[in-house]
Amino acid sequence: MTHVEMLILALILDALLGEPKFLWSRVPHPAELMGKAIDRLDLMLNRGRLRVIKGGLAIGALALIAVGLGLFIALIPDFGILEMLTIAILLAHKSLIEHVGAVAQALGQSVQAGRKSVGMIVGRDTRDLDESDVTRAAIESAAENFSDGVVAPAFWALLFGAPGILFYKLVNTADSMIGHRSEDYEQFGKAAARLDDLLNWIPARATAALFCLVGRAKDAWNDTAEDAVYHRSPNAGWPEAAMAVSLGIALAGPRSYFGERTDDPFVNGAARRVLEPGDIIAAVALLWKSWRVSLGGLVLLAIVWRLVA
Repeated sequence: MTHVEMLILALILDALLGEPKFLWSRVPHPAELMGKAIDRLDLMLNRGRLRVIKGGLAIGALALIAVGLGLFIALIPDFGILEMLTIAILLAHKSLIEHVGAVAQALGQSVQAGRKSVGMIVGRDTRDLDESDVTRAAIESAAENFSDGVVAPAFWALLFGAPGILFYKLVNTADSMIGHRSEDYEQFGKAAARLDDLLNWIPARATAALFCLVGRAKDAWNDTAEDAVYHRSPNAGWPEAAMAVSLGIALAGPRSYFGERTDDPFVNGAARRVLEPGDIIAAVALLWKSWRVSLGGLVLLAIVWRLVA
């Protein structure tokens, strides 16, 4: 089974099953194991001098283990079944859809319920968010995490199979845990943050192109490219800007982290800024359209590969 065929089956399996509780309530998810390993090295090494070097060595060691495990899985003579399952486990399309959709359902009950729901998927302060702010946070999370949780792992799985997706997932998990510009992690998490930026450079822009394609907004790519550079992240701005342009809404803008207010500019700022739960439903629909187009492209690629191989 080729990498593209494994990825097609993995995408379908993930979309059907997501992260079944009956399984992951009994055994630890691979991402959970990665997180525990990163946390252990953080406690051991994030102190004293040379924290940048220590952090780089920690990520390098864990990455080698991840790649080694991926190579072992890939070499098992099982027609690629275990490798396909590994890829499916590390994709996160259905779980993303469920978490983002849950915010819209919670807002149908109350703004307070919406704040609690969106607080599970974003890092900003949620206590004082109104309905529009909660909606905006959910849609931004949908855009960024479709890139980080679906397109990027699929991209590296397509190129390198299980070793590629395990390597990416390890780095991405590390970035989410220690890749912060804070006093504790400015040095120790620098290697993880820079490597994650590198690994997401192509996938973030591919995600933006995908959103522009399925959104069919006029001048979508030019508007996306113009606004993406204003985002604090070199990558997250691309899918967020493309989502904003495709839905005809403004995203990003000022928000608070740990009690400190930021003055981030709006993305697609001339568009509608007062958002409502229905915009989350539209964003989820855009994610599904993007998923279907991606799957169709991979199927076409698999057919061509078989014809020329």
